[in-house]
Amino acid sequence: MAKSVTISIVIPMRNERDLLKPLFQRLLPVLEGLNETFEVVCVNDGSTDDTLERLQKRNAKLPALRIVDLSRGFGKEAALTAGIDHARGQAVVVMDADLQDPPELITDFVAKWREGWQVVYGARRSRAEDGWLKRTTAKVFYAVFNRLSQTPIPPDAGDYRLMDRVVVDALKRLGEHARFMKGLFAWVGFKHTSVPFDRPQRKAGESQWPFLRLLRFAFDGIFSFSTIPLRLWIWLGAASATLSLLYAAWLIVRTWVFGVDVPGYASIMVAVLFFGGVQLISTGVLGEYIGRIFTESKNRPLYVVNKTVGFDDERSS
Repeated sequence: MAKSVTISIVIPMRNERDLLKPLFQRLLPVLEGLNETFEVVCVNDGSTDDTLERLQKRNAKLPALRIVDLSRGFGKEAALTAGIDHARGQAVVVMDADLQDPPELITDFVAKWREGWQVVYGARRSRAEDGWLKRTTAKVFYAVFNRLSQTPIPPDAGDYRLMDRVVVDALKRLGEHARFMKGLFAWVGFKHTSVPFDRPQRKAGESQWPFLRLLRFAFDGIFSFSTIPLRLWIWLGAASATLSLLYAAWLIVRTWVFGVDVPGYASIMVAVLFFGGVQLISTGVLGEYIGRIFTESKNRPLYVVNKTVGFDDERSS
């Protein structure tokens, strides 16, 4: 059965009840126009509305729809992993449910895949749909990440992409718990190309990614793919020690020349507060890495499946 599926579409969902109808209205004609066997794997990531119930009703009319219902909300990265684990196609397309990833682009993805490309990702020509703050912070993040990491990621690419089965199988071997999928997509490598598109506004509902959550996600990406933040504190410590020695030498010379005086209270407080802040920040950076070691050492599963619908075999992880 797995070999009979050519294209798998993986869509993580959380409280997307209002988007199901327009999503399938645009997605299904595209898939049917490919003249290939296909499946749509929807992962319910702990929705608190009736997203799951609506998916189950649609499954009764659409045999190609598969549903993976997680036992709770594990986050988009884990939900995306669950969908990829359950996808059976020779090519797997991952996309969001909000229609900011235009389903019509899948036709171009498949055409590039047929040409021999193993990864085809959507490259956003602009981020006009985002506010100024989000555009600016995204630009800064990609610049910092690509500067620090040995695995650069395209700054114009999101999760929307097609992957050949060999790429999917490589991803499935990566069992780390701190999942930054954009980085993992880049880390596995393979022959890749892009298809440019203009990203539209979200069609309904609200984004599940407020600013603070995006900020935490950015730190997860940096700490998961670079140890340079740790090395920076070595250089900062060395610079601080050097400056301290120079200042000590200056104090000795000044005392010899001008005699003993009473240092100013303000300069002492500034130095104490500055170095105290540096120590707290460095401790926090160390804590981020130690916390990841602690999480990995527990070896818990990335997600837990409550039930699956539409698969020949009931699988859980």
